[in-house]
Amino acid sequence: MPFVTVGKENSGNVDLHYEDHGSGKPVVLIHGYPLSGASWERQLPPLLDAGYRVITYSRRGFGQSSKPTTGYNYDTFSEDLHQLLNKLDLKNVALVGFSMGGGEVARYQGRYGSKNVSKSVFISSVPPYLLKAPDNPEGVDKPVFDGIEKAVAADRYAFFTDFYKNFYNTDQNLGTRVSEEVVRNSWNIAAIAGSVASVACVRTWYEDFRKDLARITSPTLVIHGDADRIVPYASSGQRTAKLVAGARLVTIKNAPHCITWTHADEVNTALLNFLREEKKLLLETPA
Repeated sequence: MPFVTVGKENSGNVDLHYEDHGSGKPVVLIHGYPLSGASWERQLPPLLDAGYRVITYSRRGFGQSSKPTTGYNYDTFSEDLHQLLNKLDLKNVALVGFSMGGGEVARYQGRYGSKNVSKSVFISSVPPYLLKAPDNPEGVDKPVFDGIEKAVAADRYAFFTDFYKNFYNTDQNLGTRVSEEVVRNSWNIAAIAGSVASVACVRTWYEDFRKDLARITSPTLVIHGDADRIVPYASSGQRTAKLVAGARLVTIKNAPHCITWTHADEVNTALLNFLREEKKLLLETPA
C-alpha cells in the first residue's frame, strides 16, 4: 500500500495514501468532501482503457491517509499535492478536482504556476469563492456555513446522512441513477474520516480562489450540474469558467453535486474528449 510522507505532527508522520495505475500521460484525480481517492471508481476504468496513467490519493484526514489535527487549509493541501507530484516525478500532469478537489487544482497553480500542468478540470468544484461578501454578492451567506460546521461538530454521522441526500439529490435519483448501497458506501467512507478534518474542512469551502484562477494558463474544463444543491452552479462552475482564460464549460442538465457517479457517462465523455484535445485547439475555444 503506497504512501507519501508530507509532514509530521509531534512524533508521527503525516502520510497520504495514493494509488498509481496504468501508463501514459498522467492524470491526478482529487476527491471531494467527505470522500476519499476511492470515490473515482467510475472514472478510473475509462481513463485506464484510454491509455492514461491514473493517480488517485486521499487528502490528509480522509480515507486511509493520516488524520492529523493540523493543516486543513488550501495552502497546505496544495503543498501536499506538490509533494505527491514530486515523489512520483510526474511531469505535464492533468489535474482533475471534484468539489473540494477543485480547490487544490486552483491553489496549486496559484502557488506553483501552470508550467507542470497539462490540463485542469473542475468538476462540481468550490472555486471561485463561495462566501458572500461586498465584492462577491453571488456567494452564500456565512451563517449557512456556520450552521454546517456546528452540525458536523455536534454529530457528524447524522450530518452525513442528511448531506448525502443533497449530494446525490436522492429524492430524484435514488433507484435510478444511484442505489441505496452507493449512498451507504459513501456514508461509510465519510465515517472513517478524521473527526477534526470533518469539521475543519467546512471553513475551507469558502476560501477565495479568484487570484488563483487568474494565474491558470493550462487548458481548462469546467463540468457542473445545474441542479447542484451542495455547490450552487451559478456561484461556482458558471463563474469559474468565466474567470479562467479560454476555459470551456459543460453544463449537465438536472444533475446533482455528485455527477461523477450519477452522470458518469456524461462526465467521462467530456473528460476524455478534453484530455485528448491538442493544447492549441482548446485555447482557441471561448468559454
